[in-house]
Amino acid sequence: MVIVVRLVVLAFFLRYRILHPVPDAIGLWLVSIICEIWFAISWILDQFPKWFPIDRETYLDRLSLRYEREGEPSLLSAVDLFVSTVDPLKEPPLVTANTVLSILAVDYPVDKVSCYVSDDGASMLTFEALSETAEFARKWVPFCKKFSIEPRAPEFYFSLKVDYLKDKVQPTFVQERRAMKREYEEFKVRINALVAKAMKVPAEGWIMKDGTPWPGNNTRDHPGMIQVFLGHSGGHDTEGNELPRLVYVSREKRPGFQHHKKAGAMNALIRVSAVLTNAPFMLNLDCDHYINNSKAIREAMCFLMDPQVGRKVCYVQFPQRFDGIDAHDRYANRNTVFFDINMKGLDGIQGPVYVGTGCVFRRQALYGYNPPKGPKRPKMVTCDCCPCFGRKKRKHAMPEGAGDVGMDSDKEVLMSQMNFEKRFGQSAAFVTSTLMEEGGVPPSSSPAALLKEAIHVISCGYEDKTDWGLELGWIYGSITEDILTGFKMHCRGWRSVYCMPKRAAFKGSAPINLSDRLNQVLRWALGSVEIFFSRHSPLLYGYKNGNLKWLERFAYINTTIYPFTSLPLLAYCTLPAVCLLTGKFIMPSISTFASLFFIALFMSIFATGILEMRWSGVSIEEWWRNEQFWVIGGVSAHLFAVVQGLLKVLAGIDTNFTVTSKATGDEDDEFAELYAFKWTTLLIPPTTLLIINIIGVVAGISDAINNGYQSWGPLFGKLFFAFWVIVHLYPFLKGLMGRQNRTPTIVVIWSVLLASIFSLLWVRIDPFIVKTKGPDVKQCGINC
Repeated sequence: MVIVVRLVVLAFFLRYRILHPVPDAIGLWLVSIICEIWFAISWILDQFPKWFPIDRETYLDRLSLRYEREGEPSLLSAVDLFVSTVDPLKEPPLVTANTVLSILAVDYPVDKVSCYVSDDGASMLTFEALSETAEFARKWVPFCKKFSIEPRAPEFYFSLKVDYLKDKVQPTFVQERRAMKREYEEFKVRINALVAKAMKVPAEGWIMKDGTPWPGNNTRDHPGMIQVFLGHSGGHDTEGNELPRLVYVSREKRPGFQHHKKAGAMNALIRVSAVLTNAPFMLNLDCDHYINNSKAIREAMCFLMDPQVGRKVCYVQFPQRFDGIDAHDRYANRNTVFFDINMKGLDGIQGPVYVGTGCVFRRQALYGYNPPKGPKRPKMVTCDCCPCFGRKKRKHAMPEGAGDVGMDSDKEVLMSQMNFEKRFGQSAAFVTSTLMEEGGVPPSSSPAALLKEAIHVISCGYEDKTDWGLELGWIYGSITEDILTGFKMHCRGWRSVYCMPKRAAFKGSAPINLSDRLNQVLRWALGSVEIFFSRHSPLLYGYKNGNLKWLERFAYINTTIYPFTSLPLLAYCTLPAVCLLTGKFIMPSISTFASLFFIALFMSIFATGILEMRWSGVSIEEWWRNEQFWVIGGVSAHLFAVVQGLLKVLAGIDTNFTVTSKATGDEDDEFAELYAFKWTTLLIPPTTLLIINIIGVVAGISDAINNGYQSWGPLFGKLFFAFWVIVHLYPFLKGLMGRQNRTPTIVVIWSVLLASIFSLLWVRIDPFIVKTKGPDVKQCGINC
């Protein structure tokens, strides 16, 4: 109701603004009108998908009652877990090891869990670190399960500043915990020794323990590598219990082939896991996102294995939560408005977007199959439980273009209707696995044959002339492949689910200093611009089947066009300074009746924000930080993303904005990274805006003092908008000052130079101000 009221008030406000121009500043008025109309459209695209927010609750005891009956084998579905890493010097092996350890210790039947680690950098350091991790897991996993500790990543468990004795009743706990902490510290020393050794690469390349050269010495030209560290036949902990499978994977790379970065690595993991274990569900995690809630997989299974609606769910997305962020979250790293408001709203339509990590997929959905068609309801008014109507034969998932043939119907007919090898690649074992909706591998397959086939499906030419990256798996074409992948599934008619357990399922690390945060936002925004100009643009794609709901489409459109809001935002943030420097105002004199619409507009804005915070649980500080960073990112990272995207699409120029470290923080300070400054071009536009508006405030107040009392009234309106800009950019200003409250000279020089040139031009030229023509002094003299 509030959204509708705000929409009506907004329409009246825009009508008034358009019908009441400002004659003596027509250019400024026109710019402000264009900006306000764009903001209104952007608000509609952002607000409408929030009409049906949903809070979900899971009942893990019911899941166990249904699928884990006492004395019987567990009927829970198997899960393949993917961890991706590239450069161990940028993504520390100890971080990856903690993620892997949290996976191996997860609260789920061990024979149903397989962990695949993708090393896209073919690093011997990652390989050896994973070998050490597998050995340490033999001690760590039984300790976690014996005492039910949380979280099950040792680095974060031992660093908890809480009473670790709470709820612990076993007499041996303290002694075993102390011993395990010592074991972990020794494990860390071994990992650190490997890292230190990897800093200096031998001239002849790395040599393995058996004396043979490491196959990945040339990271751009090496064969595919697979190593099973822990398997169902030989992986046991110190107490003799079976451990989950742990597999190292490095796909083949050769010059002249397109490898598609992370999306290509994830597709390689899909195929390897399909050949070796073929679990019907897959969970992907970044190497720095560990499992914080050991029951996270069970939470997802409550939806994916639900007998009523589970078969139509393509993935279950969990919110991203982070460690190591300062208490005030200066740069909105937690992103709680998106994860706790926007995603809940999408869950009430067709489901949340895929955000790249912390997501449990249905394997069949990633293979490009359509969701199953449910039985039609009886036409007469009755309850669905009446048995006399019988049941219609359910049509199972099917690939696009496969007509009305179901997966569980005649497989020969299905094979005759489409060329599976052309679609999935030249691997009979893999093609066979795609038809096994419940997962599993043929019992007659030998481990040696499966490993040979697994090496084949990660060869660099395997995807040539197939649908991989086009219709199957992670979709290629953008650096934000996650948005594209989820979008394709929703277009086929699948729905997704948002799961927010009370204890966060996963936690990761976030860049907390200003420059790294802006570059992260730049990458996301650039990916959105690439999608907007691609064939998968939500404006044009997916209308044929009509499976994507309109409000869901609005959300995807907003996801791809939000960087373009940077252009009107930059103009709008400049207007207050222009008005103060020129003495003009973009608003006409307002009548009492018109002022009611302005008051109603502000009231509706406050009402919308308050209601969102009430039903989402987001605090007002988090909401305000999000508003501030929307402006900061909008006038910096989003602006550069639009420019870079246009250059790439229109001119084929690929421009990279890199970050170079200029200072380091105190290693003993928990938040030293918050004060670290790294120079980047992204800092110039917001700094220039700050200086221009501060100059405008000084110039406006000086002018009002000189002109007397009557000039103070119009001044307050201009000052309000100028301070609005300055207050929104305040966290950015604090980030520039750093710990020592000193801004780097290069930023000051560039920003002052640009601000001075801009201010002088405006005062001198006044391009948007109507010029008044005075008398002709040549005809009547100077006193006429």
